[in-house]
Amino acid sequence: MTKIKIIFIILIVTLTSFFVFWYRSYNNKQEKSYSSAEIQAKKLADNPNRIRLLATGDFIAHDSVNTAAKQDDGSYNYLPLMKEFEPILAAADVRFCNDPILNGGNQFGITGYPKFNSPTEFVRDMGRLGCNLVNTASNHSFDFTQANITASVDAWDNVPNMLAVAGQNRNQAEHDQVRYFSVKGVKFAFIAYTTYSNKTPSNSYGVNVFNQTFAVRQITEAKQQGAQIIIASMRWGTEYSSTVNAAQTKNAQFLADQGVSLVLGHGPHVLQPVQQLIGKEGNKTTVWYSLGNFLNTQEPAEALFNGLAVIDFDTSSKQVTAMQYLPIYMHYEWTAKQAAAGNFDSRNNVHLYLLEAATQDMIDRQQLKTTPEAQKARINNLLNSKGLNIPLISSQQLLD
Repeated sequence: MTKIKIIFIILIVTLTSFFVFWYRSYNNKQEKSYSSAEIQAKKLADNPNRIRLLATGDFIAHDSVNTAAKQDDGSYNYLPLMKEFEPILAAADVRFCNDPILNGGNQFGITGYPKFNSPTEFVRDMGRLGCNLVNTASNHSFDFTQANITASVDAWDNVPNMLAVAGQNRNQAEHDQVRYFSVKGVKFAFIAYTTYSNKTPSNSYGVNVFNQTFAVRQITEAKQQGAQIIIASMRWGTEYSSTVNAAQTKNAQFLADQGVSLVLGHGPHVLQPVQQLIGKEGNKTTVWYSLGNFLNTQEPAEALFNGLAVIDFDTSSKQVTAMQYLPIYMHYEWTAKQAAAGNFDSRNNVHLYLLEAATQDMIDRQQLKTTPEAQKARINNLLNSKGLNIPLISSQQLLD
């Protein structure tokens, strides 16, 4: 080979390498110009055969949560308390969130536990976070009056880009209505119930109270309307108990026998096991008995260490094909003396984190006698105690 040819080959290789390097750098810069949410949306669109559903536990506007969100001008902004979860929620097509309180706004007075009424900004910021499928049926729905329920439903009507909201209602027609939405050509039906109420409802329609006749009527309609996946939200169970009670077991099997695809449970405020049941027609129903909490400032460690369910459906079979769990940690701070005295108003530095970001120092400042490792082990063992093998994942695994 002549010297000129060798030089020519070296030149070609050098130019090719330079172009490849430039092209990769350009693409990286282009990707960085998009928001995290836009990047996740593109990834979802690039996977037309999978529908990813992400489900949270309870969003609860405790007094200390409201204090942390209150701005100097008297308005409220909850998003900074949980902002890291925007790209997390954006990584799913369907983002189920649970709103178990009233959200009637200032006109009714802002109150936390035991009778809740949040600012309407609470609803707005759930929407800004990315929630697009929401349950509002709760034991707290009739903490006050139908007027407050009506204002709460109105607040949700003002949130853009929602797939469906169900549970609380302004009239009988809304109570009876099944909510529908479609994702990637698959038609979903969404129904939502509470099995109990702290206060006797003052009418028949303000909240969807579970009974078998009502559920059969809605599920039958959903099937007749061509729903291919039916999701039921259930407010049930024993508060602060990680054990599934007999009523939950009975109602879960009943829903499976009716052909419900996925049951998302809440009410205990703590994580409960996941189970897959076989219905009377041979169908498979996935039951998350309790998703625990999301944004809150409750006391028990089990109410503060929970997670996000990640559930994948296949667009062809309409079946659940995979499940994962992303652990989270709800942080606040107070002194040992304040905790011993039950001085709940002293709780400060309220912020929701991924469990992977928790440190022992953070947990100690919360006066919790536990460790990140102990909570991760508890979550893993409890989640899979019904014989499943749902892996705990990191945020990087979810977002990759």
